Amino acid sequence: MNHIIVTARQMRAIEGHMFAGGIPVAALMEKVAGRIADWIVQQYPCLQFPHIGFLVGPGHNGGDALVVARELHHQGYQVQVLYLTERRKDLTAAHGAYLNYLGVPTVSALEDLQACDLIVDGGFGFGLERPLIGEIAQTLATLNGWERPVISIDLPSGLHTDTGASLGTAIQATHTLCLGLWKRGLFQDLARAYRGEAHRIPFDIPESAIAAVLGPTPPLQQLTDETALAHLPLPRSATAHKYTAGHLLLIAGSHRYGGAALLAGKGAIASGVGMLTLVVPESLKAMVLGQLPEALVIGAEETEDGVIAALPEDWQETNYDAIACGPGMTPAIGPVMTAILKHTAPLLLDADALNWVAIQPALAGLANRAAPTLLTPHLGEFRRLFPTALDRTLDPIAAAQLAIQGTQTGLILKGANSTVTAPKGRQWIMADSTPALARGGSGDVLTGLIGGLMAQQMKRPGQTPEQAMLSAAISGVWWHGMTGRAIAHTHTELGCSPSQLAAALPSALAPWISGEAISKP
Repeated sequence: MNHIIVTARQMRAIEGHMFAGGIPVAALMEKVAGRIADWIVQQYPCLQFPHIGFLVGPGHNGGDALVVARELHHQGYQVQVLYLTERRKDLTAAHGAYLNYLGVPTVSALEDLQACDLIVDGGFGFGLERPLIGEIAQTLATLNGWERPVISIDLPSGLHTDTGASLGTAIQATHTLCLGLWKRGLFQDLARAYRGEAHRIPFDIPESAIAAVLGPTPPLQQLTDETALAHLPLPRSATAHKYTAGHLLLIAGSHRYGGAALLAGKGAIASGVGMLTLVVPESLKAMVLGQLPEALVIGAEETEDGVIAALPEDWQETNYDAIACGPGMTPAIGPVMTAILKHTAPLLLDADALNWVAIQPALAGLANRAAPTLLTPHLGEFRRLFPTALDRTLDPIAAAQLAIQGTQTGLILKGANSTVTAPKGRQWIMADSTPALARGGSGDVLTGLIGGLMAQQMKRPGQTPEQAMLSAAISGVWWHGMTGRAIAHTHTELGCSPSQLAAALPSALAPWISGEAISKP
């Protein structure tokens, strides 16, 4: 349950099943607020943070905040309450009346909370759809300028539950305590500036209520460490050899972008693939071979500009298990693409390969290939590939699902929260990556890494090409992001060069395989 991600509509329906089953709204509010209060007591002890201010909205998010305020008041905190509106639902108003009875002070302006050590945001968390304007918007904007921790209940006030977009103005939280199930908006790139550290506060949702709304297999999940590790091509057979560990054909590079071929090749080698054939322009062959002795480097005919003009005539005589193509190849990639699209191996397309596909009719006939294709665009490339998908929704997660609906194409939408979308629509979000990967060349390493994993998966018993592609995408995105985090931890976010990233992939994975790494909850 800790990996399920839901929309506002889905969460309302799940709670509706619980209410129909007999749990009173008031009882659920008490349980939720009690667990929030426990979290605050553990993280912000009364001796260090004695004064707490509460922003209270008109709905049940405000009601949750008032119950938390009551519980912390009983535990010795000095609590003050600021109502953001005069309107209140009946249950919220009742909790407010009881706080008045207890003598908890109500203030009239945000400035009255300046002496507080901590602010709890219980304004407009879940389900907000309209922009916050006027005095409320000004209050939130002013709070964002204060230097003190802010804890938002469920979602920061002003954030759209599904898209993660700021609706006019939104609170920039230090921590967001997401209630029950993860909300989709928290995993959108747009939300990263507002959510702070996200934590899930469970409140014992019955599995039957979840299944009634989402079915037996939730369509959108967080890409957990456990899921990624299960999709690695491990353990290997004790009798494995290079021909049973997969053969990847990697096509990359040009005279101008020779480094892309090297970085993609290093990523592929780090994946553990049994055999790597790397096709580069003939003029790069000696340089690449000197730095990648593990690869079979083939020099291809090139144009006057140092771009691959065509693949060698005998390129199809080898049985490749997977093909990856695109890094550093420039837009003059047509002859290569025409050839590899006819191959029967799973295919990964990145960078210039994506840009070429984007200008072809019907996406170059990817749907008619004999094997699945994996596309790995960042948001700009995605817009070029699917120019109408984001016109229908502000939500890139939904747009990714819409774009490949009904095809055998997989998609990795790269970003601060990279999303893996399977051909049948299931999605996994890598929610714990790092801006340390915001370097030219990091994507080339990812291309090689996933290509190598895909070739290995194709050799595992019982794997279909679609399963091999999906497993490689899931494990590769996680492995890449996890390695970036590990480097940032020891070298800062400025110290994760793509070359170092590729070199660190095996050592970063080792603690997870041995069980020494600690999985985040």
